[in-house]
Amino acid sequence: MGTKEKRPPPPSLCARGHHTVTNDPNRRELPGIISRILDSLEAVDSPDHVGFPMIPSQDSLVRLLDAYLTILMPGYFGNQSVDTNSVGYYLGGKVDEFYTILSEQAMKCFIHECEGPGKPNCRDCEKKGGETALEILRAIPALRSKLAQDILAAYNGDPAAKNNEEIIFCYPGVRAVTIYRLGHALLHLGIPILPRMITEYAHSLTGCDIHPGAKIGEHFFIDHATGVVIGETTIIGDRVRLYQGVTLGGANFEVDEDGRLIRDHKRHPTIEDDCVIYAGATILGGKTVVGRGSIIGGNVWLTHSVPPHTKVTLSTQEQRIIPLNEEMR
Repeated sequence: MGTKEKRPPPPSLCARGHHTVTNDPNRRELPGIISRILDSLEAVDSPDHVGFPMIPSQDSLVRLLDAYLTILMPGYFGNQSVDTNSVGYYLGGKVDEFYTILSEQAMKCFIHECEGPGKPNCRDCEKKGGETALEILRAIPALRSKLAQDILAAYNGDPAAKNNEEIIFCYPGVRAVTIYRLGHALLHLGIPILPRMITEYAHSLTGCDIHPGAKIGEHFFIDHATGVVIGETTIIGDRVRLYQGVTLGGANFEVDEDGRLIRDHKRHPTIEDDCVIYAGATILGGKTVVGRGSIIGGNVWLTHSVPPHTKVTLSTQEQRIIPLNEEMR
């Protein structure tokens, strides 16, 4: 990351364009407070990004996803109606917008990680940003095909689903997976930072936390979605259905001889094709495999593999029903 340059002394409030209100004595303390805040930036562990290349902006991220959803599902998103005569023109503008935003934000990501002499105006990073945006646009037809399968999975998996419109607009699990698939594609192309920002934004929208590194097959459905966590090295096959509160996580975190976490190894479970995992189930560990066609019941805690076509449930617990007036005697 390099070292920070020595900063000049802070200018006065007036020099910064601020006007002091003479009848407010509290404002006299502001220059001193600013100086102390600036002093805190000198700390080794200061949480700031001053003096380094820009990173992707949250505002651009939102506009990028808006354009992505509009291209993926024209007519459902956007600010105008679209017919067969206007769809080409309309998509042309959205594709250009998507390319412009993504190429710029990808370039910032590459520059941020670049160690070459061209930092922070590396031409190679600029080229890679444009190439990445093109690769994602080339993948849009395949992403649309996967989206169609995910929507069908929602319709087949939930009797409350009435039509595609309801699924697209009202099902947070479908929205989370749709955005995840873009993040996963970006991660596969080697873009740092941005894929995780995208899926964490989806997390904030939907309550469903899917790491972009997870590998998820087709015809995938998360019903209700709230509280679902899918870890970085999770592998999920085709035609899998999850319910709210499911965790596919790590059982433990290995450390090296210096006590530092070992990264980039499989820490999360594998869920094979045609599995159903009910609400509140927790499945942990990189060596844990849920065999094809298995059913994992609600609130199950699983840290070992189960063979294909297995049903795992909790033993029945005693339920007591006591009238309140008897309990108070």
